[in-house]
Amino acid sequence: MLKAVLFDFNGVIVNDESIHEKLIDQLLIEESLRPKPGEFRQVCLGRSDRACIRDLFGNRGRVLTDPALDALIARKAKAYQQELETLEKIPSYPGLQDLIFNVCASQLKLAVVSGALRSEIAFVLERLSLQDSFAVIVAGDDGVPSKPEPDGYLLAVAQLNQKFPDLHLQPHECLAIEDTFAGLASAKKAGIPVVGVANTYPFHMLQRRANWTVDYLSDLELDRVRQVFEQMAA
Repeated sequence: MLKAVLFDFNGVIVNDESIHEKLIDQLLIEESLRPKPGEFRQVCLGRSDRACIRDLFGNRGRVLTDPALDALIARKAKAYQQELETLEKIPSYPGLQDLIFNVCASQLKLAVVSGALRSEIAFVLERLSLQDSFAVIVAGDDGVPSKPEPDGYLLAVAQLNQKFPDLHLQPHECLAIEDTFAGLASAKKAGIPVVGVANTYPFHMLQRRANWTVDYLSDLELDRVRQVFEQMAA
């Protein structure tokens, strides 16, 4: 049966992809490198800043040492928080609050599995008054390989089991919610059924890659999904 719902962050909880693209372009320009149209979507969507920045610089022939990469990530993180602090309201997606309420009411465990930095996730969840909803956060600075590798999801399952020893959670008893190809692949590789929400890519592009696909979070019928899990377990 379904025991846990694992949320991606950027593009599922917070609508901030345009902010990240602007800050990545700004970082490249500051380093005397030229942004290329469409490259952010190809290289960065669904992946951690570490993987994204490393590959963007590598594509331009610049190999970054770990300290140099850490410094660039820290600069971008500072600029991201400054950007969000100027906003009166955090841009989240319609239906998010209701879905999280329904998941909690169903006594399912919640986790965030993201390539975003922990400080960014914590800041946004606090601003959205959701910081107490998630039992586990796996972030981009936890030392796991970026999506599309499955490590982040597998770590979330392990941490939920550590926090709730009686849960005996297995990957196939989780539901992931993702918006990018890298995220969908990550969940699938971990053995976790996944919902694709068309916040970043069109419905038809996600449909072939996800177990379920919805246009909006508000379209996700949790009861019907739970019934499918119960039928699979029977």
